[in-house]
Amino acid sequence: MSRAAHQSADVVRLRRLGIDTYQEPVIYLSQKSPVCRAEGWSAQSRIAVRAGSSIVATLNVVTDALLAPDECALSDVAWTRLGANEGDLVHLSHAPPVESFSAVRAKAYGRHLDPAAIERIIRDIVAGLYSDIELAAFLTAFTGAHAALDEAVALSRAMVDTGERLYWGHAPIVDKHCVGGLPGNRTSIVVVPIVAACGLTIPKTSSRAITSPAGTADAMETLAPVDLDLAAMRRVVEREGACIAWGGRVRLAPADDIIISVERPLDFYSHTQVVASVLSKKLAAGSTHVVIDVPIGPTAKVRSDDEAGAMEELIHGVSEALGLATRVVRTDGTQPVGHGIGPALEARDALAVLQCAPTAPSDLRQRALLLAGHVLELGGAAALGAGCERARQALDSGAALAKFEAICVAQGGLRTPPRAPFVNTLRATRQGRIGAIDNRRLARIAKLAGAPRAAAAGLEIHVKVGDAVTPEQPLITLHAETPGELDYASRYLQANPDVIALAEG
Repeated sequence: MSRAAHQSADVVRLRRLGIDTYQEPVIYLSQKSPVCRAEGWSAQSRIAVRAGSSIVATLNVVTDALLAPDECALSDVAWTRLGANEGDLVHLSHAPPVESFSAVRAKAYGRHLDPAAIERIIRDIVAGLYSDIELAAFLTAFTGAHAALDEAVALSRAMVDTGERLYWGHAPIVDKHCVGGLPGNRTSIVVVPIVAACGLTIPKTSSRAITSPAGTADAMETLAPVDLDLAAMRRVVEREGACIAWGGRVRLAPADDIIISVERPLDFYSHTQVVASVLSKKLAAGSTHVVIDVPIGPTAKVRSDDEAGAMEELIHGVSEALGLATRVVRTDGTQPVGHGIGPALEARDALAVLQCAPTAPSDLRQRALLLAGHVLELGGAAALGAGCERARQALDSGAALAKFEAICVAQGGLRTPPRAPFVNTLRATRQGRIGAIDNRRLARIAKLAGAPRAAAAGLEIHVKVGDAVTPEQPLITLHAETPGELDYASRYLQANPDVIALAEG
């Protein structure tokens, strides 16, 4: 008797088709599948898939002959989570109802949630029970002023409690973080080695880009490996007093990485989620003292001093409840920082600052010194008001560069950031003065060029607000890894020349 004859109706054979659905587990069944018909499943149904382990996946129905009736396929992320092999038999059943989603509905209608309800939501998210649609609803429910302080505290705690947590056996453990929204603001790669060179411990875990053309992990990855597990991260920090690693590998506040996977395509932003994301990651990494950079500008994430004040109040309220010492630094967010926007281009800027190169962007240098000074003061390595000078000494003496190179070697080796093979330069068409630069649209252009997926892609900006320009002077140079992406970004830039607004004079 054949193997198929022994199979019950809810057992099917696995095939691997190699379909990338990013972070959402998806299962594919033929519309002729007996189990699909018997269970009444249709596209978007949630299905429990069980072999040695189990996952919950969203159903996509195949209408041609790609799959036989007794077969199913899984997306790459579902395949990895299940730990499956080609030809394995898997059992399919209805996914259990996600009871915690009733609390998400209640929140969307303005109900206040207690800590227990929020913890149930986060645990179900980490367990993979929420679809992308349900995650989007969760994000919407917690957007803006919809969440109270105690809910933000509960959300942060739940995100910490559902993952790993590091303990270093001493204090202070310092860190810094930027809430984002400012292209090119790659200060962490400079701040971390400055602070470590001054004797403080700074285990920096960073995310990949969410809505930007590059995150710290994306840029650092062009210089050294960042995909460190907990054991490797601990070895690096114990050896050098610092690391710059991707937080997703070490499962610190893993709910955050799942939520980010939905925030990214939605280009979604919520004060509550940002604060919970930042502080939960810092607490899980063992940090005790954290400096938070809040750039303010008309095209940054935080648009005004009033909005910054509200975020600062939320940060301090949640930090106090979690036992974290935080300092918020409001900075200029009216224009990009540095020359490059995109992983490799931003890494080159940061490396130039560490090398004290004549061509290093002065604004990135000054911003990094400011933030490093605040970290040194908050961590007790410099007196109040003396942190910036101590940071400058560490940078100018070469101590910070030596520490950075040692961190890179400890993480797996220092490497040279790649260069894009295709470039196109936009030039000024008339004389004038740079009146404004649109951060959001500039970031969009860098993403159209291929960043952050293509590490060498992005753009260089050759001017700052207030600069006088003459006809044919370079304004922006696009970098792309394919001609198609270069053309795509170029056409958008040509259609939006006011990304860099040129005023008379």
